[in-house]
Amino acid sequence: MIEKLQKDSLELLKELISIQSFSKEEDKTADLIGQFLQERGIQIHRKLNNIWAYNKYFDERKPTVLLNSHHDTVKPNSGYTRDPYAPDIEDGKLFGLGSNDAGGCLVSLIATFLYFYDQEGLSYNICLAATAEEEISGHNGLEYVLPDLGELEFAIVGEPTEMNLAIAERGLLVLDCTVTGKAGHAAREEGDNAIYKALKDIEWFRNYKFAKVSEVFGPLKMSVTIINAGSQHNVVPATCTFTVDVRVTDAYSNEEVLKIIRTNVDCDVKPRSVRLKPSSIDKEHPLVQSGITLGRTTYGSPTTSDQALLSIPSVKVGPGDSARSHMADEYVYVDEVAAGIALYIEMLKPVINGK
Repeated sequence: MIEKLQKDSLELLKELISIQSFSKEEDKTADLIGQFLQERGIQIHRKLNNIWAYNKYFDERKPTVLLNSHHDTVKPNSGYTRDPYAPDIEDGKLFGLGSNDAGGCLVSLIATFLYFYDQEGLSYNICLAATAEEEISGHNGLEYVLPDLGELEFAIVGEPTEMNLAIAERGLLVLDCTVTGKAGHAAREEGDNAIYKALKDIEWFRNYKFAKVSEVFGPLKMSVTIINAGSQHNVVPATCTFTVDVRVTDAYSNEEVLKIIRTNVDCDVKPRSVRLKPSSIDKEHPLVQSGITLGRTTYGSPTTSDQALLSIPSVKVGPGDSARSHMADEYVYVDEVAAGIALYIEMLKPVINGK
């Protein structure tokens, strides 16, 4: 059975590569994924360009595990020497835009879902979700359909990790800070210089140490990255704005970090969003332990994914290599996809009582 799943997954991946599916333009790949599942007798649900389905013997009394990956891609960069939509196989590599990020992961999770789909007596339900707009952290992807998926216990998020286990992912806060002073002539003792007032807060961002330190990532990091003030050389500036990039670890929530910052600085602090949350799963979680037993290593991921939109324990894991994501002439090894399917299945078996 696994060999057929691997063969069908490779063919599906080649078809996905051949279809342009930039973020917000994933309708045709959504059609393909929906058709693929329906041809196998599976009832699908769809909202916009998001497709999801449940195992045959879904039981609302049981907890549910989410299998999620995305089918949107970035636009091909100028360094491409091949047709980004030609799913060619050479030297064991399947080339094409989205092959590595995250097509290989997506088709491997679909195969895993199919493996367990009609098994009775599972201790968990399974929800498969192939979602849109991941590459732009859009509002009409996983976040849009999460309320429709029902209560979820934990999740596997498919991203290329060489099938190692990202058990934590940093969250992101981008803060726009404004300091207000009073304009005046630079030649006279007039005004209240907003730049000078901002320096104290900027120094705080530079030096502040948060009390809790993540076991995976270490200290939370804040960096002032942009500063703007003044209009001409002889006018004391009335306002100074600066931007702070905050990489939130799993030791804090975004809201907790924001509260600490506002308590300690005088400037007006406005987050652009609090959506991209830090995420984690306990290293002792049965799924993680199952992966470790299979020889997988654990680490903290430096990249952001749809994992940031989940409020449940989640692990990011999948075939392929993150270093190939968004590169010119992107590829995934055919053997990586086959191995990914087998590893997903073996990781889940002891957790959900798969046969």
